[in-house]
Amino acid sequence: MRNVQVQVIPAKKPKMSSKNFTPTGKRKVAAYARVSTDSEEQLNSYRSQVDYYTNYINSRADWELVSVYTDEGITAVNTKHRDGFNRMISDAVGGKIDLIVTKSVSRFARNTVDSLTNIRKLKEHGTEVYFEKENIWTFDPSVEILLTVLSSLSQEESRSISENVTWGKRKAMQDGHISLPWSSFLGYEKGEDGLPKIVPEQAEIVRLIFTLFMNGQTYHSIARELTSRGIKTPKGKEKWQPASIRNVLTNETYRGSKRLQKTFCTNYLTKHKKVNEGELPMYYIEESHEPIISPDEFDAVQAEIERRKELGGSIRCITPFSSKIICGDCGAFFGKKTWSSNNEKYRKSIWRCNARYDVKGQRSCQTPHITEDEIKCRFLEAFNELMQDKKNIIEDCKTAQKLLCNTTELDKQIAELESELHLVEEIAMQAINENKRKAVDQTKWTERNEKYLKRYDEITNLLEQLDREKAERVGKAKIIARFIKSISKQVAVSEFDDDLWFAVIENVVVGIDGSLTFKFKNGIEIKN
Repeated sequence: MRNVQVQVIPAKKPKMSSKNFTPTGKRKVAAYARVSTDSEEQLNSYRSQVDYYTNYINSRADWELVSVYTDEGITAVNTKHRDGFNRMISDAVGGKIDLIVTKSVSRFARNTVDSLTNIRKLKEHGTEVYFEKENIWTFDPSVEILLTVLSSLSQEESRSISENVTWGKRKAMQDGHISLPWSSFLGYEKGEDGLPKIVPEQAEIVRLIFTLFMNGQTYHSIARELTSRGIKTPKGKEKWQPASIRNVLTNETYRGSKRLQKTFCTNYLTKHKKVNEGELPMYYIEESHEPIISPDEFDAVQAEIERRKELGGSIRCITPFSSKIICGDCGAFFGKKTWSSNNEKYRKSIWRCNARYDVKGQRSCQTPHITEDEIKCRFLEAFNELMQDKKNIIEDCKTAQKLLCNTTELDKQIAELESELHLVEEIAMQAINENKRKAVDQTKWTERNEKYLKRYDEITNLLEQLDREKAERVGKAKIIARFIKSISKQVAVSEFDDDLWFAVIENVVVGIDGSLTFKFKNGIEIKN
């Protein structure tokens, strides 16, 4: 056997842990404090934590305070949005921190992966973490298994809390309780009874948005209009976005109803939300609170939104003529084009069919271009021609409202179908209960049940069709009413007005011969 001599080289640098090492210089120490909510009670706790750690670190002669890193009103399920925490980790990796002091493992992170990943990263860069409650120093080689267990328990606690909160919210939905983002919801505030209470000055903004939309404006033009008037968004911003206008116009809260659980959280760790497309039940509360917009007007707006979608393409409103001028040759919209020139004097804006040239650059549409001045001038001519018979036109519009927009028969059909739907539901439920109580021929029962389901689907589809037709009629009635109101106070006009244009014009068709056919919202067409 070979005689091997081993020389032991003694360690010169002691193990870095505050339990058994006192360095000759001061150790750079930081603290981390966090509370999960922004309630007054929790904020007091948060301030107490900051004061405590500041005094605690400064009381140690061998420690030097770097900073107390904090996060207010942030949950600890993951560290993605914890700015104070992430800044602290970055500073530690950069060599600015030797030791981090925090209250407990659950304050550090409730996600096991995040907790261990960050502890290992800090350890690699020479930064230790001290958890006061558990009395754990992370440079101790025996603590990793304990940290894994404690982090897992914290994560499980977070999951349990999340499930309890979710259950509570869904139970509240089933009971008809309404919750809104009150601080940023336009038109309502939380009333003493917990229900939405109208804020008059904000409600006027909501009504203005609905009116402008039904007058022909789009999300983009309404956003621009509100911004130019200096009206602030629900979140207090100066500039409105088209998406905010769309959200207002499609939110059933303004009609006095509320659809609950439109979105849901898919993962309690990431807090990722998605639109509820049938994965979970939704709850619709009819007439739950005072409306800002009447149900009929709200339904009319939804019908108008669908009508515009059917037009195809992106409906934008850069000017009053956007999505209003149609090519008589191919049916495409006209778009604004600029003829460029180095000389500002010869630069010119015109309107031309968007499909005038094919992909190879060959002319495929024969309608000519037209200038904005021509459109305005010829609109004034058409409108003044219309106004020559204003009295009879108003009478015809009122007659059309009574005949074309009447929903009495539709309401009767809807009521009958809803009654039949309830009956089919009751019979189907009786059959299900009967099948539970006693043995029945399953083949016959299935055939009978499929008939109920088929009839249920038929009635549901019919109701959807009738509801759409009713909404279209109500929408048409609103449009005609606004048309009547717009021309009632008008006489012959000599200057183009955007509001008048939006109120009375449905569209304008440009012919191959350069003619313009103005279609007014009462159905009358005038060609010039």
